[in-house]
Amino acid sequence: MPTTIALDAMGADRAPKPEVEGAILAARHYDVEVLLVGKEDVVRAELDLHPFWRRLSISIVNAREVVGMQEKAAQAVRTKRDSSLHVGLRLVRDGKAAGFVTAGNTGAAMATAKMVLGAIPGVDRPALAAVFPTAQGTATILIDVGANVDSKPQNLQQFAIMGDIYFRSIFGGKFPSAEHPRVGLLSIGEEESKGNELTREAYKLIKELPMNFVGNVEGRDLYNGKADVLVCDGFVGNVALKISEGMVETVRFLLKQSLQATISSQVGYLLSRKAFADFKKRLDYSEYGGAPLLGLKGACIVSHGSSNSNAIKNAVRVAMEFANSQLNSEIQERIAAAGKNLNNHVTDTAAAGPVGSSLV
Repeated sequence: MPTTIALDAMGADRAPKPEVEGAILAARHYDVEVLLVGKEDVVRAELDLHPFWRRLSISIVNAREVVGMQEKAAQAVRTKRDSSLHVGLRLVRDGKAAGFVTAGNTGAAMATAKMVLGAIPGVDRPALAAVFPTAQGTATILIDVGANVDSKPQNLQQFAIMGDIYFRSIFGGKFPSAEHPRVGLLSIGEEESKGNELTREAYKLIKELPMNFVGNVEGRDLYNGKADVLVCDGFVGNVALKISEGMVETVRFLLKQSLQATISSQVGYLLSRKAFADFKKRLDYSEYGGAPLLGLKGACIVSHGSSNSNAIKNAVRVAMEFANSQLNSEIQERIAAAGKNLNNHVTDTAAAGPVGSSLV
């Protein structure tokens, strides 16, 4: 039986074109049924540009309102109850869809998902987890990449748990380290004493967890494969994400310039075209689709606002894989265990006197 995925048809910068084209690609390539959520007349007009769409597992769910990219999340949640975000997430909550995908306003998606779906017990704040390629041919997960601008040490501890579980889930059997992912805390130096108050306190909490914690890592380690999971607050993570996107575009532009500079370089390009195509694909964000909001009672995938049809197609795939996994059950178990251990530690240190009080 196909997995049903609700897709926000009004979220992307050029909506609903990439969503409609991505839905068609997903319905062709994967065992999914796609529910396009948005203004019915607008979505249908775009779909009708592809006459064969009626032969695919695609249908429209009407939503009369749209949340814009510039709207404040809190206001959108309160006032736009018939937005494509609200309607799509309600489909997941009510069991009519297994997962939800949006390329819309990230803050509004986060706030709406937390209100409609709710957080997994024990999770204070859901977090966005993004995948990055490494020089070793493996991958790194960066968490959080923008769901939370301000975080507390216990939030980063929970991000570490969720990132560890997510890495093992999607890369189990693919990479040697997938069974025991190396989890690092993104900071400005490798020493435990380096960083700001947030990272120093988070370090203490994460190292108490039963995981392969490798300590502090630096920004350059995002791509060199030193750690499998990099933990940070959403402000730092989003800056790293946007810098990476800009770097990829710059590398592509400079490479294209160089390849067109001389006749010999053009000949070299023709001889190495497959290698350059592989290089481009490895750096193409659209191949990764979107970032899941980990910590919710359901599957919610957030894609880039500039997503093309390929990114939307892959985001639907990510939602399908997430929905068919046992991720949320494992997150709930691990978070509960960490919370119990932390409470016991706090009780023990409080009984011992003020020596350990700085931990909390």
